[in-house]
Amino acid sequence: MSTTRNDFNISRNLTNQFVQPPWRVALWALAYSAVMVVAVFGNLIVIWIIIAHKRMRTVTNYFLLNLAISDVSMAALNTLVNFVYSIHGEWYFGDAYCKFHNFFPVAAVFASIYSMTAIAVDRYIAIIHPLKPRLSAKVTRGVITCVWVLAVGLAFPLCFFSRTRQIPQRTLCYVDWPRSTDHSVMYHIIVAVLVYLLPLVVMGITYTIVGLSLWGSQIPGNSSQNNQNQLRAKRKVVKMMMVVVVTFALCWFPYHVYFIVTGINRQLTKRKYIQQVYLSVLWLAMSSTMYNPIIYCCLNSRFRAGFKRAFRWCPFIRVSDYDELELQSTRYHPTRHGSIYTMVRLDSCSTEPHDFNTFSLGLSIRRKSSTSRSVNGQSIHLSRPSSPSNALNAPNDVFS
Repeated sequence: MSTTRNDFNISRNLTNQFVQPPWRVALWALAYSAVMVVAVFGNLIVIWIIIAHKRMRTVTNYFLLNLAISDVSMAALNTLVNFVYSIHGEWYFGDAYCKFHNFFPVAAVFASIYSMTAIAVDRYIAIIHPLKPRLSAKVTRGVITCVWVLAVGLAFPLCFFSRTRQIPQRTLCYVDWPRSTDHSVMYHIIVAVLVYLLPLVVMGITYTIVGLSLWGSQIPGNSSQNNQNQLRAKRKVVKMMMVVVVTFALCWFPYHVYFIVTGINRQLTKRKYIQQVYLSVLWLAMSSTMYNPIIYCCLNSRFRAGFKRAFRWCPFIRVSDYDELELQSTRYHPTRHGSIYTMVRLDSCSTEPHDFNTFSLGLSIRRKSSTSRSVNGQSIHLSRPSSPSNALNAPNDVFS
């Protein structure tokens, strides 16, 4: 996402090699525009789901909120600018935005991947060490603040050394390193390690241990249906986050390889089709900002309910009573019981709605203080389970 001084030197000595046939420009414009639209609207909906619904304001979801803010910012502020500059080879946006253009993507990607790392560590503590204290909301805000401070510090050299320069017929935006080749390659290697390899290793280790714990063991004894449902819920959340991490890794791997390889062998930037290679790896990296909302919607019922509510104006989107209840602030879940909905309140947080066709805990035992509610004109009975002891080892507050 940044141009080095060597790129500037090559461009200065060559005619404009960035001119492409109109049909190819149109295809790339369509591809980049699709990424920006899906990423911006998808992540804005994720932000709305978390902020507007009290039930979604959990410690782990705040990291997802930070991830969504990073992605929507990069998609809105950098995707099309990167595309225009890559297509035309001319900088139209001024010196100040040149500095921001080179600086912000590295900071945003740092914040994104370390938000995912924080979620992985949180899942590890909750599942492997359930008796250890969980992060409080205050500590979570502190962690997010530290992540952004470190992100700004890592990306600051790109802002400091960014320049614009006029050459015949066009303007360039590039990073003017003091010793261009050595410093450029060294910096890209540091970024690849800190913003890619290191967090992926940490997440790989934590999710491997968590996966072995969740999929490699069974609940001992005659476990209740509630315990089994919570185990399945934990598995679903971990599986979803593993999909998010793998998607991120696949999208950014070619980008880091491209910059390290072309930094070492500058002659590659003179090849005929290098621009198409760069546009491809840049598109793949930028597309990482649009996949998370799709993953959440497909693999998590509460986010799916939120997306249904956001798109309820569409004639083919149906928001059921269950979807409405999924995002309510109280932790009551519905199940069919004859012709009415019977509600069960869970004393422990759960990550996913349970399969209440087979879940009978608390349906037959009701306290005198139980109350009734109605949803869309239907009678709803609210009751507590007879004992909180059926909860799985530790509370699991992801998406709950």
